[in-house]
Amino acid sequence: MAGREYPPGAEAFIRGVNAFVFLEDEPFQADVILTPGNANPCHAIRAAALYRQGYAPWVLPSGRYTKEVGGFRGADPAYQADYPGPYETEWAFLRAVLMREGVPDKAILREDTATFTWENAQHSRDVTDALGLKVRRAILCCHSYHARRALLYYQAAFPEADFRVCPAAISGFSREDWHLTAEGRMRILGEVRRLGDQVQDVFAMMLEQKFLLNR
Repeated sequence: MAGREYPPGAEAFIRGVNAFVFLEDEPFQADVILTPGNANPCHAIRAAALYRQGYAPWVLPSGRYTKEVGGFRGADPAYQADYPGPYETEWAFLRAVLMREGVPDKAILREDTATFTWENAQHSRDVTDALGLKVRRAILCCHSYHARRALLYYQAAFPEADFRVCPAAISGFSREDWHLTAEGRMRILGEVRRLGDQVQDVFAMMLEQKFLLNR
């Protein structure tokens, strides 16, 4: 923020949002790398790099498609030349990204039913339980502006696991530049609002499903 002029109090506001939304840790040796669904490949590319460096033996991408859309429309336009598809699900797209980046198919676990972030977390837990994979340490690869919400949901699904968040920053929506454009402000402040809107519904679902009590 150096060299830019803001109204009084704006820098403190920006720092507060940054501290809440954007999380980033150093990676550690883990049981699995977890990635929520998306049409942008950047977080899967980050996951693949960590896999190649030997941080985990498994990568578990998750996602069917966004519930509101009702189908997976393929990679974001900027990446369609590299990933033309077609892909039926976010998982199939992320699998293609991981394999292109050097992750062997045998190391990629499958979760292709989730339609929003809490389902990404919950259904990923179902996959690891079904495989008998005990997750004590996990790396979460998501987009940097999605880090807080993704971590809260994945921690709820894997309450006994220690997490490190290793996100991928996207230009225009990073902690350094989100506040410079109307689109960036809408996206990042939307994350703050979305967490407030969703947490009551997600917590109610957890209790209804007795998800927390059954783990």
